[in-house]
Amino acid sequence: MNEDNMEEKEIPQEGEVQSGGGTVSLDGMFKDYWIDYASDVILDRSVPDIDDGLKPVQRRILHAMKETDDGRYTKVANIVGNTMQYHPHGDASIKDALVNLGQKDLLIDCQGNWGNILTGDDAAAGRYIEARLSKFAKEVVFNPKTTQWKPSYDGRKQEPVSLPIKFPLLLAQGTKGIAVTLTSVIMPYNFCELLEASIKILQNVPFEIYPDFPTGGLIDVSKYNDGAQGGRLRIRAKMHYDEKRKAIVISELPYTVTTDVLIDSIVKANEKGKIKIKKVDDNTAAEVEIVVYLPGGVSPDQTIDALYAFTSCQISFSPQTCVIVDEKPVFMTASDILRHNTMRTKDLLRQELEIQLGELEDRWHWVSLEKIFFEKGIYKKMEKKDSSTWDEQVDEMLHAFGPYRKRFKREITREDVLKLTEKPVRKISKFDIKKAEEEIESIEMTMDEVRNHLEHLTDYAIRYFQDILKKYGKGRERKTEIRSFEDIESTQVALANEKLYVNYTTGFVGWGLKREEGVEVACECSRLDDIIVFRKDGTMMVTKVQEKGFVGSQDCKEILFVSVFRKRDERTVYNMIYRDGPSGYAMVKRFSVTAITRDRDYLLTKGTKGSKVLYFTANPNGEAEVVTVHHVSNPKLKKVSFDFDFKTLAIKGRQSMGNILTRNAVRSINLKDEGVSTLSARKIWFDESVKRLNVNEAGRYLGEFRGTDKILAIMQGGTYRTTTFDLANHYDDDLVELRKYRPDQIVTALYRSADGYPYLKRFTPEATDRKTPFLDDDGSSLIDLSMDFFPRLEVVYTEDSGKKIGSEIIEVEDFIGVKSNKAKGKRITTFAVEKFVWLAPLKADPDPDPDPDTDPTETELAAEPDERQGFAEGTQTQLF
Repeated sequence: MNEDNMEEKEIPQEGEVQSGGGTVSLDGMFKDYWIDYASDVILDRSVPDIDDGLKPVQRRILHAMKETDDGRYTKVANIVGNTMQYHPHGDASIKDALVNLGQKDLLIDCQGNWGNILTGDDAAAGRYIEARLSKFAKEVVFNPKTTQWKPSYDGRKQEPVSLPIKFPLLLAQGTKGIAVTLTSVIMPYNFCELLEASIKILQNVPFEIYPDFPTGGLIDVSKYNDGAQGGRLRIRAKMHYDEKRKAIVISELPYTVTTDVLIDSIVKANEKGKIKIKKVDDNTAAEVEIVVYLPGGVSPDQTIDALYAFTSCQISFSPQTCVIVDEKPVFMTASDILRHNTMRTKDLLRQELEIQLGELEDRWHWVSLEKIFFEKGIYKKMEKKDSSTWDEQVDEMLHAFGPYRKRFKREITREDVLKLTEKPVRKISKFDIKKAEEEIESIEMTMDEVRNHLEHLTDYAIRYFQDILKKYGKGRERKTEIRSFEDIESTQVALANEKLYVNYTTGFVGWGLKREEGVEVACECSRLDDIIVFRKDGTMMVTKVQEKGFVGSQDCKEILFVSVFRKRDERTVYNMIYRDGPSGYAMVKRFSVTAITRDRDYLLTKGTKGSKVLYFTANPNGEAEVVTVHHVSNPKLKKVSFDFDFKTLAIKGRQSMGNILTRNAVRSINLKDEGVSTLSARKIWFDESVKRLNVNEAGRYLGEFRGTDKILAIMQGGTYRTTTFDLANHYDDDLVELRKYRPDQIVTALYRSADGYPYLKRFTPEATDRKTPFLDDDGSSLIDLSMDFFPRLEVVYTEDSGKKIGSEIIEVEDFIGVKSNKAKGKRITTFAVEKFVWLAPLKADPDPDPDPDTDPTETELAAEPDERQGFAEGTQTQLF
């Protein structure tokens, strides 16, 4: 071939491809194809539509089930096959979506092994399990008359654009979908609360809705922000301490967390030393029961906090409330979605009423035509045997309706007459005019009712929601308890399973220091703790605990004191005497350290070079001891020694320079008397929302606590116990009474015994940290309590009780005496009682008896004895 006749072909450059005879940029192809793919995933797979709350695969499953519905169960494999006529993405995705719908227990009635949301077990194969539409789905999901249709992917079938669901399904079921560049995460809400909120929307009343999970648990919605972007939801497992088994029992799971995942997280936390447990048993069947056994000496309250801090017992969700609106993804709030669904339901009800009214009008028109056609003998014109044609006879019958046209609501047409003539002769002879009149009257009444509904559409929609709630709301009460969670600091609850070693001479500290000469145990710690270090030159620092680390300084390696540091600890007070410079005055100060910058050196002296700490103690409860100060021998001194009481000195901040103790040189300082606390009693509050004690004035004020003071807790189940006023304490969910304990407190329990009769009993609780029953474990149930010393009870009888008087007042002090908590008490009556009412007592409660032998400051010393052991078995005293 002649090269001159050859056509020059364009050679694609780098980053280009040959396509359709032309050259296309790879960047352009990628951009176009990526946009098409992303749009398909967002609109046709992952994100639900706001109108019916369904993803396309879910909508197609429900439509396919409705097409073949005959009231009987159908194999899931068959449902999947029928759905594939509408869904082009394979059978696996259809089955997974169907199982997900079935596990939500709302639209689909399931039969067989459909898996378990608690354990994470998968459903059986599609050929072994069956399903059918629930009664609820049949009532609220489908109506072909109000459904918009479109061709299926292959054009052979018609499928709904969206189903006419008259219910906020999206919020009731929740959803999670991952699309290209965005995610849709919508929490499920409570069935009954959604309907009640929809009613409030129609009534123009403010409302609030919060998530509710099928797994139960606890939620903190303080930062949920109505499901908007940036919101945060914290979810916790529900657990309690079983004293008999010495174990923590987990009875409800956080949403999306299975028993296997939870147990694995607990085991890993134990292996890492963050918690300490003996073993974990999984007894989950229809309900969750995970039993975490604790070894002796481990605090259950601290372990519960640690489980929340270090395991999947607490998780967080950030909602991404993304839905498809007008074929575009839009982020909304849960309330906005509910408002849209509510107004759409109202509009669908309007459409149904209008369609029903149109059908009634058509029926009224037809029955009225029939009645006149036969009553007035118009049909006889068909019997004429003259030479008139059929068209002429039809025209003549149409004309015969002339005198009656005003009775009709629309024009009588030739088609109406032709339809009348198609009626068989045998039906003409049996036509019942009276029955037709009754039907017309019934139709007119129904039409008036429908028009009334249309005129009062809002009221009609409210009644609709109320009917749905009454019909299907039973058994769908809230499962997840709404609470406010306290923030748990991991360092506060981490198990102190390491020994903190220190070499006071070389300045090294850590849990990994080798036991050698000069190395001592300072205290116990966890690997998450911060430690506070005081040096001999009067400097200090706070740093993260390490396996081995140098905490001395360039000027001073010698460590004076080291221990675990707690932020905002105002009760630990440090007593210190130091020399200002090589030959300066002896200064004394008391201070606390509540907040610092980590790994920064702080001066506790005036900063004079050569300053030295002469005496130092760390006091976890603000103790103030008495010391004897010995001067260096000097013939001019009248006193060679004197005593100093630290309680005469005010507690200040670490930056305080202190007061002059003596202007003379100090030879030594000796401890003379152990210190007692100089801190005031702690004011304690109880926050009902989180069931925790606090000092932040949140909740109900319990009183001032010091020393060995205790708290009395009484439970609905008929038990009581006393606790310390430690802020880490946990209290049972069925708590009915919590107050400061006083040894002479009288508790009056009103309860119903196993025989069904009401009883009264009075007892004085003994101080015990064990749950102590005061009701028999035979079916007795607590009705109410009174903590008054001289209670009065009004008993109101039912009208048909047979009692001659309507009510009576019982002076409880005279009715029954104070006995043991094991006593049965005294029966009140055998008559039927309508209600019990506690009345105001006529006498005031006695004041608590003060202990004349106890100095208030002495009891403070014993307030938290365990804390004093945090400094290597007692308050450390360093003399130099």
